[in-house]
Amino acid sequence: MGNGSSLLSAGFAGGNLLQMSSDEGVSVGVNGFLQYKFFGQEVWLTTTTICMLIVILALVVFALIANRVIRKADPEKAPGPFLNVIEYMVDAIDNLTKTNMGEKHGGKFANYIGTIFCFILLANISGLFGLRPPTADYGVTFGLAIITFVLIHYNGFKYQKSKHITNLFKPALLTPINIIGELATPLSMSLRLFGNVLSGTVMMALIYGLIGKFAIIWPSVLHGYFDVFSGAIQTYVFSMLTMVFISNTFEEE
Repeated sequence: MGNGSSLLSAGFAGGNLLQMSSDEGVSVGVNGFLQYKFFGQEVWLTTTTICMLIVILALVVFALIANRVIRKADPEKAPGPFLNVIEYMVDAIDNLTKTNMGEKHGGKFANYIGTIFCFILLANISGLFGLRPPTADYGVTFGLAIITFVLIHYNGFKYQKSKHITNLFKPALLTPINIIGELATPLSMSLRLFGNVLSGTVMMALIYGLIGKFAIIWPSVLHGYFDVFSGAIQTYVFSMLTMVFISNTFEEE
């Protein structure tokens, strides 16, 4: 590895957004770029922060363009290719949520499921563009899982009232297991997404570090698997688990 640098960079040594650096070797850790004071505490602008901002900016730009295209669309004319893509995405998310959460509740969660689906998918495949996937940082995946965890229990209290708590004590002998199972939900969801994305990031970093400048064509096949295929699967799994856990809290029809 270049200049004897560590493969797994721990600490906040300066680096770039790419997974490979010809000068400093391969880094799969989270690098720091800018340090500043925030309420007396040292805060770092890290690789994850920058890559996540790029992903969010891309989604915002896409949303603004989509909004403009929809507003200017003529209902008497056939929609263009871009508008067809937007309509397909909206219909797919609506069908997904209504199929898994029911006609009554699915539409209410289409915006949230669509948002996390688009964010996680774009974050997972950002390695294709030389970025370090934000979802390879546990802080990001855990944050997403906590949002889902809050929604699960919010809807539990909303639809089940006090039963949402009393169900944990049925049967009484399994109360500790029931409580651990509830607390393990955000951990299992976040670790599954984090582990799969990080493993792909480490694998690609190892390959680029071993073959260096010869990594021209054939690593694209591995990018197709680790970034696109695996990234899409993990996005779907996280979204499906979110819908299943939330829908379990709805009242019985």
